[in-house]
Amino acid sequence: MPTVKFAVPKGSIEAATFKILEEAWQSVVGIGRTYRIRLSDPEIEVKVLRPQEIPTYVQEGFYDIGITGKDWIREAKADIKILLDLEYGLVKQVFAVPEHFESSNLTELIGEFATKKKPLRISTEYLTTTSSHIKENSAYKRYFGDISPMIITPWLRVGENRNVQIFLSFGATEAKPPEDVDAIFDITETGTTLVQNKLKVIDTVMESSAVLVANKDSLRDVKKREKISDMVALLKGVVEGRKKLHIFVNVKKENLDSLLANMPALKKPTISTLSEDGWYGVNTIIDKNEFIQIVPIMRKLAQGLVVMDPRQILPLDEIRLDNDMDEKIS
Repeated sequence: MPTVKFAVPKGSIEAATFKILEEAWQSVVGIGRTYRIRLSDPEIEVKVLRPQEIPTYVQEGFYDIGITGKDWIREAKADIKILLDLEYGLVKQVFAVPEHFESSNLTELIGEFATKKKPLRISTEYLTTTSSHIKENSAYKRYFGDISPMIITPWLRVGENRNVQIFLSFGATEAKPPEDVDAIFDITETGTTLVQNKLKVIDTVMESSAVLVANKDSLRDVKKREKISDMVALLKGVVEGRKKLHIFVNVKKENLDSLLANMPALKKPTISTLSEDGWYGVNTIIDKNEFIQIVPIMRKLAQGLVVMDPRQILPLDEIRLDNDMDEKIS
C-alpha cells in the first residue's frame, strides 16, 4: 500500500521532472500514456497534474508531496513547505508592453494611463500575483489608493478599480497586445518569444524554478516523513551531481603536493599508490565551473586525466524537514 502520494507536473517541466526522477534511481512507467505514473518504489503513488493545481492540492492534503513552480506557489498563496529547489524550469515573471510604448517601467505605465484617464488592461494567467504586485506600486497607490484592480474572468469579476483591469488568459498571452490588452504579466525563459511578438519587458517581479514541496501534516507522520526524507536525499543528490565533475588523475610523487595545493575538492581527495613506483592516483570531486581553471595545472603536473559526470552526490547527512527549510515566496 503506498505511503506517500506524489503529484508531478504536466506541461513545460514534465520531461525535466521525469528525467530527474530517473536520475534519482527511479524507473518511471507510463509516461505519456496515463495520468497515473508508476515508480519502481511501490510505496510512492504518483499522479500527473497541472502545476497550477499542485500547491493547493498539497496544502489541502490530497497529496503528501509535489513538484511545482515557485510562481504557482505564490499565485495560490499556498501554506506548504518547500523541501528542495530542483534548479530546473528556470523562468522570470515579467510585465511586458508593446515595444513602441514610451513607458520604461511599471510605474510610468500606470501613471501614463491614469493621467489620461484611460483603463489599463492586462492579460495574465497569474491573477493574484498581478493584482498584489500592482497594488504595491507607488504610482498605483498615488492614483488609486488601496482599492483592488478589477479581475475579470468568464465567470466572475472582483475588485473595485475599473481603471486597472486584469483579464484571465488561457494561453498565448504574448499574442494579446496591443489589440486586446495594453500589457501582459507572464513568464519568460529567454525573452525570445516576447521579442518575436514585438514586446519589451518593463518590470521583473520574481525568478521561479521547480521545487519539491510537502504538506506540513504529512511531515508529522513518522512513516511518511521517513519516505519523504529518502526522496529528498536522492533528488538532492541529483541536483548536486549536476554541478560537479568527478576527476581521476595520475601524478608523480614529486608533483603530488603541488597538485593537491592547487586542486579544489568536495571534501578531501582520495590518494592511492599506483603499480608503478613513484606514481599516485588522485580521485576527487570539483565544481564544474572550476574545471577550466585547473586544466593548465593538470597539464603541467599530471597525466592520464579522466573526467566523469557523477549521477548523484549524496552527502548522506540527516535531511532536515523542519521550519529552517521554509522559503518565503512573496
